[in-house]
Amino acid sequence: MSIVWTREGKISSSGQVRAVERAFRILQAVNTRDGAKAAEIAASTGIPRPTVYRLLETMEQLNFIVQDRLSNKWRVALHAKSLSSGFREADWVCQIVIPEMVRFGKRILWPVDLMVLQNEHMEIRESTYYLSPYALDRGMVGTRLPLIDTASGRAYLAFASDLESRNITSGLEVLYGTKMPLMTRDGPLDTVLAQCRDLGVGFRKQGFRADTMSISAPIFQNGSVVACITIIWLSSALKFDAAIELYRDDLLSMTTRLSQEIARLRTDEVLFPERRDVRSTGSGS
Repeated sequence: MSIVWTREGKISSSGQVRAVERAFRILQAVNTRDGAKAAEIAASTGIPRPTVYRLLETMEQLNFIVQDRLSNKWRVALHAKSLSSGFREADWVCQIVIPEMVRFGKRILWPVDLMVLQNEHMEIRESTYYLSPYALDRGMVGTRLPLIDTASGRAYLAFASDLESRNITSGLEVLYGTKMPLMTRDGPLDTVLAQCRDLGVGFRKQGFRADTMSISAPIFQNGSVVACITIIWLSSALKFDAAIELYRDDLLSMTTRLSQEIARLRTDEVLFPERRDVRSTGSGS
């Protein structure tokens, strides 16, 4: 293989060096986005799509990136954490949570969403809508929803630390130009949050979608809420109290187990660095 130094000091060559250069460009494109599909990577890098697919598959085998099977987006994987400061805790958590969430969604059939806090909104990070025969909305991944009128936002506020909850509500007071208690369609926010703590889950009976209800449970890392898992159902098909009886305990059991798994894997990552190449597995993920 020939290697030629250009006047700019860069190496131009064919074969392996070019493949490595393209692989790093792809990794950078994935890292600077909140996940990206192969076609988006090809468009942003100018690398032919067949080459992009081939290099993505190679980097997945090496545990540097992973594909979310729900959204078909490629994201930076755990093994690349030491190479990139752009790897975020939310990405790390998603890879652990999604397989469990998919199994849960297949069992209950109602859509299940993975929600993360983004400023004053809750963002749908992943969803099992494609598994649900009852899903009303398609392509909701990436949608940002109002924090105080969603079950996940209320779960976040109800079970976050007192300091974080106060900081968030102070920001909401500025955003809405009013003081607490902020009003939601289910009542004053502080009253609703007290009810969430009594139930053990965040809930929404009214909110922005009058034809659905939802409950949501937090996932913790180091005592802080890092994400929430939400179940959504048609209010005409299932009364709220019946949904609580059917799904609350299983939802809380799952999020408790996931919180423990996240804590265990984080401990292993510190004590056993060679285990940092944990990859998401399971049907549909």
